[in-house]
Amino acid sequence: MQKRNALIAGATGLVGKCLLQQLLADDQYDRIFMVSRKPSSVSNPKLIQQQIDFDSIEKMNPDFPIDDVFCALGTTIKAAGSQDAFYKVDYNYVVNLAAWGAANGVKRFLVVSAMGANAKSGIFYNRVKGEMELAVTKLNILHIRIFRPSLLMGKRKERRGGERLAQGFMLALGFLFAGPLLKYKGIEAHKVARAMVKAAREDRTGFRIYESEEMQWR
Repeated sequence: MQKRNALIAGATGLVGKCLLQQLLADDQYDRIFMVSRKPSSVSNPKLIQQQIDFDSIEKMNPDFPIDDVFCALGTTIKAAGSQDAFYKVDYNYVVNLAAWGAANGVKRFLVVSAMGANAKSGIFYNRVKGEMELAVTKLNILHIRIFRPSLLMGKRKERRGGERLAQGFMLALGFLFAGPLLKYKGIEAHKVARAMVKAAREDRTGFRIYESEEMQWR
């Protein structure tokens, strides 16, 4: 298989950290271009880091062509401080990154969304995620893959009290989520990352959505 170069955004988050580790360990990738607001302590011969202002994503200019873009950008309304600030991260930054990819000949765009994403939803969070998906799928990129995890399981740097309670509940009673309920079962971040890396190997063009239950087994 011909070697590829990948760009990853959101590598300091729960899924992003797992994704970065897996990409660095994957022989199909020659170089990994990591963009972030703050420097990372991760060091690897394949890794090239660049601090950027996500308000100016269009100014990114890697020294080598990018084949695949992996996007794990995302926040919460509470962390962002307002709905407008949340929209800026989860819609503007993601769509602008995808648009940069389309303008620069990227072959694959793989992005973390959320279960329940729907551009017509009455729930603001789900509506923003759905609008992001819709905007991304309209761009001229051969392979677009969207991943909709349920409750993400794992330790974050920031404190999310409600999420920790939900994770505790899921750890205790997760065995009940089987059959039709599997899509609601919490999913470990490394499984989402694994599904993204595997999906990047697919040859089928167009876009495809991966729901949470499918990622449990990929």
